[in-house]
Amino acid sequence: MTPDLFGEADPAADPDRIAWRRLVEEVLPGQAAERGWPIRLDHCFARVLLDNAVGKPWREVVAAPAWKNTPIPVLRRALALGDDLVTGRADCAVLNRASLAMRGKGVF
Repeated sequence: MTPDLFGEADPAADPDRIAWRRLVEEVLPGQAAERGWPIRLDHCFARVLLDNAVGKPWREVVAAPAWKNTPIPVLRRALALGDDLVTGRADCAVLNRASLAMRGKGVF
């Protein structure tokens, strides 16, 4: 990562974090309608991918904002799940239901 003026790493310059933001803010929402996915919004994709990457509601493990604070190994697992959605190897509805179940919410 690129250091900021104080010599600290700038998370906004990290390639994994850049890829994450592009995936959940642009790529997945851009494909949602044509693929008939049950979610459409960027924060919903972030929830689904992160919850499934950590096996519980992500906020139990990661401080907000997730793009900045998610440990790189977890972020990479979430990115891999997102790639699986893009390539059709994963089912968005299944991942969404799993995320909702982790949160104690029923599927509507």
